[in-house]
Parts: sequence; C-alpha cells; structure tokens
Amino acid sequence: MTRQKIIDTIGASYLVTNLETGEYSYPKALKGIGKNYKKFLVGHPNKAHQFADIRFEDEKLVVLVETKDKFTRKNVADGMAQLQQYVEYESHLPNAKKVVAILAATETDDVRVWQDGSDIIDEKHVDSSEKAIRSMEDYVNLHFGTKNNKIAVIQSTYALNELLHGYGITEKLRGQFVGTCLLALKRGLKYKGLTTGQIRSGIENELETLLNKCLNKAEKLVILKTKVVDAQCVRELKKEEFEEILDFINDRILPYINDKTTQGQDLLNLFFTTFNKYVGKSDKNQAFTPDHIVHFMCRVVGVNRNSVVLDPCCGSGAFLVRALTDALDDCRTEKEKAHVKESQIYGIESDETAFGLSTTNMLIHGDGNSNIRQGSCFALTDWEGKGVNVVLMNPPYNATRGDCKPEYVKTWKAGTKEDPSKGFHFAYEIAHRVKQGKLAVLLPMQCAIGTSSDIQRFKRLMLDENTLDAVFSLPSDMFHPGASACACCMVFNLGTRHDNAAVAETFFGYFKDDGFMKKKNLGRVERRDGIWVEIEKHWLDLYFHRKAEKGFSAVRKVTAEDEWLAEAYMETDYSSLTEKDFEQVVRDYYAYIIKTGGN
Repeated sequence: MTRQKIIDTIGASYLVTNLETGEYSYPKALKGIGKNYKKFLVGHPNKAHQFADIRFEDEKLVVLVETKDKFTRKNVADGMAQLQQYVEYESHLPNAKKVVAILAATETDDVRVWQDGSDIIDEKHVDSSEKAIRSMEDYVNLHFGTKNNKIAVIQSTYALNELLHGYGITEKLRGQFVGTCLLALKRGLKYKGLTTGQIRSGIENELETLLNKCLNKAEKLVILKTKVVDAQCVRELKKEEFEEILDFINDRILPYINDKTTQGQDLLNLFFTTFNKYVGKSDKNQAFTPDHIVHFMCRVVGVNRNSVVLDPCCGSGAFLVRALTDALDDCRTEKEKAHVKESQIYGIESDETAFGLSTTNMLIHGDGNSNIRQGSCFALTDWEGKGVNVVLMNPPYNATRGDCKPEYVKTWKAGTKEDPSKGFHFAYEIAHRVKQGKLAVLLPMQCAIGTSSDIQRFKRLMLDENTLDAVFSLPSDMFHPGASACACCMVFNLGTRHDNAAVAETFFGYFKDDGFMKKKNLGRVERRDGIWVEIEKHWLDLYFHRKAEKGFSAVRKVTAEDEWLAEAYMETDYSSLTEKDFEQVVRDYYAYIIKTGGN
C-alpha cells in the first residue's frame, strides 16, 4: 500500500503535517508550546526518532502511520521503536488524544495495529485481528461509537416481540418484519408524523436502493415487498403503532449495537436470529443454530479470506453471516473484501419465508450481493465450479418427501412421510458434489449412533468417499427455545476415503457444557460474562491438538458400524461427579423404567 493510498484510505482531510516533506515534526510541534522534545525521549537517546511518516487527527483521535517497504525482523523492531517514541510525544501535546499506531508495509500491504489504549508498542499489545487499514471514520466509531451491550439487546428483543404480538404482527412474519425495519432505520428512514402508507413506501424505497446491484434483485424484492411491506397485518398498523415499533428499534436496539466492530456484527446477528423461533416454517421442528455454536463451527473448519463457503440449507443465514464476518476479518484490502462478498459466500434455502430471512440477514450485515438462491439444494447448481471448500449446514431432521432428493425418496417404504436418514442424506449429497475441503454438519444423535438402516447406509457412503475428522456431542438444550432435538456436530475432510486418511483416528469431543443456562424471557444465556470464550478456547485446543482428556474427549479409529459419539469411548472423570449428577441419573433411570413398563 503506497503512501498516497494510505492517505486516501484513512482520509486526506484528516492529514496533519508541519513539514514540506509531508511528515510531522514532533520537535517543531513541541517547541511551539515551549517544550523540548529531548526531555521526552524513550529507549535509546542516541536514536531520537523525531518525524512521523504520516499523522492524522480529528477531534477525538490521532492515527500515526510509520511505513516500511516490507516487514523484516529489523524493520519491524525499528518501526515499533519509532511508534513508541511518537506515542510518548503525543502525550505531551495540548489536549492529548487517544492514539492508534500503525506500522505498514508499502510493498506487501502487511499492517500491524496498536489501539488498546495502553500506549505500549510491542508484540504483546498488537491487535492481531486487524489485517487492513481503515478510514478515520471507522477508527473513531470503533473507539468512540456505540458500545455493544448484549444483555440490553437480548432483553429488548423479548420486549419487542411482545410489542409486535400486541399489534397483531403474526409470528411467521415477525422476524422478517423486524429485520426489514432495522435495515431501513440503519439507512436513515424518516417516519415521524407520516402515515402507515408513507412509512411503507419509505421502507420499500430503501430496499430498492439496497438491492440495486444484488443478485436476483427482482426475486428478493418481490418477497420482501409482498411478504412484509404489503402484508395485511403491516398495512393494518395504525401510524401511531408503526411509529412506536420503529421508535423501539431505534431507541432500544440500535444504540446498543456498534456494527463497525466484529462484536457488534455478532450482536446484530444475535438480535435478528432471536426472532427466528417465531418463524412459522413448514417444518415446525426446524432447529436454528445458536450464534456461539455457529462461531465455534466456523473456527473448527478455519474460515478465512480464501474460504469459499456453502450452506445448502441456510435458513435465516446464520452460518453465512458468521462466515462472511470471519472471512472479512482476515482480509487486508478492500479488493479482497469485495471479492469475498461477491464470489465466496453461497446459500440455498427452499422455504420462501426463511429465504427472505437469510436475504435480510445478509443485507443487515452489509452484503448486498449475496449469492443466496431459493430452491432445492438437490437441484440448484449455481455454486458448482466456484471452488467451494467449506460447507456449513444444519439440514432439516424431519424433512418431508417434497424436500428430499427425489431419487432417495423412491427408496422409502410405503407410508413413510419423513426423512428416515434424519437429514444425513442432505450432508452426503452435498459432500458428494463438493469433493474438497471441510464439511461441518449438525445432525441428531441418532445419526451418530446409527439407529436405522438408512442412517447406516449414509454412514457407509460418507466414509467411502470422505474422512470422519471429528464428532462433537453438543448441549442437549442447544436449540432452546424452539426445537428440542439433541444434536452433534460431525466434521468431514472431503475427497479422501476414511480408510486412506493420513490421520487414521477420529477426534470425539464431549462438549455438553457450553457455559449457557436457560433463563426466563431470555432463552439460553451465559452463566457468567466471558465463560463461553474460555470454554470455546478449551474445546478448540482439544480438537486441534487431538487431545484425549478425561470427561471431555477421546481419539479413536472407527468404522461406519461403530458409534460416532464421545460417550462411547471417553474415560469418565469420576472426580468431577457430584451428588446432583448421581440424583439425575437415578431420576433418568426411574423415568425409563416407568416409560417402558419395567421391561
């Protein structure tokens, strides 16, 4: 990245220089206020760094950029020493401001950023998540914009649902309606003092603008307009009611989400997907994946800027949004980001309402060109030949005949109404077509155990073409509130037969405790703040290093005939058992005796 491109990216209007060379002289600046720069030298006085390459400033923030042609050990060390000196000088200038310090390589586009407020420029304090230079507006928003507040968002989400219920917005429409309103408000929708018809027209205009360059623009507009903007329950809203709903979102949701940050993007997704449990899909047992599990699965498969991701049963788009966020976080240039949005995220959804949800969800997260199509994943082929190397999916577990692959349906016994493979055939058919990279799929525990001939058939087919890399037993109440299915996550390395895999053993994780608990009106929330971060780190460490740990994991060589669950191979850590655990087992046993009549 050249000097001029750095200036253009951060913003030429914020550039501050006091030398003809374009640099910034700290001796000159300090002398102007009666101070001698030599009194503030740090490190080695013989190496008095005096001139910052590029300096930007606004009312609240200073951004310093030191450039090197490329990063070598010596260049990085010198650059860090220079930035450390400049940060010290900044603290002695009038009205000292927060500093973002950047070391940039002009030949390779590599950057290192320090912005944690410690003013310590070393390897420990570098922000490893920053891969590219941002605009001054982004830095200001990042440090002084809206503060993310997860609890406030969750509580307001529940209250907003009650408000929508009271005004007659149907359950099936609720999530889509909220997402559409959120989109319009983020774009500055004017609604005060307007009629319901005028508000609806304003929302429609915002959608039209958003989808201007979007794939299948007409198809998506028709769904968002006919299913949301023109829905009878929306048309019947009194203007005061419509205004109250928009006020609620504007005053009690948006102020607690800074979507310029990754955490804010996560909160946006949490807010939006919380409403999915109210979506009236044809499959009432549809299980929407919680965001923290989505994040875990994306880290397991290693989503990055080179990932081409497919979710063939994308529902509300949670996997796509998370994959998009992770891939963009790994990008260094705007060109890379644009390519990710345009060519590396693919989704398919058969249900029209859920398709509308996924479209809106992607738009909320800033992707107006998402490659999401409505239809059957067994029929649509748009993604083929695009280099898909990551598949993330949570297929329907009780799909009807019309939703399954026709050739497979022909093998069903007469009278069978729902998929006897419990969603396994969805995973196999996609794996069979992708043939490379990784596939992570959520399936019910029956699929890991192999309780039917159909499930056994697809277990054999999967291992005949792919490698079972890992299986994670996940929390039993993971989908609460909503579906009651107990699921596990299977991870496959595609294209290599299981028997021919370089690593012959499969990792099994007993990951039943994710640190979340049920709480009235809030769903599942963390038992204490930050516990999930600790647990996820532990899970990933066990998986990536393939560790066998009592009570948590096992590593075994298995076949299609074996059970694919940690419970079958893991050594129990009896030291962690409590009296409460014993009581629960006894209760479960008595419940079983009563249910089976003692047989």
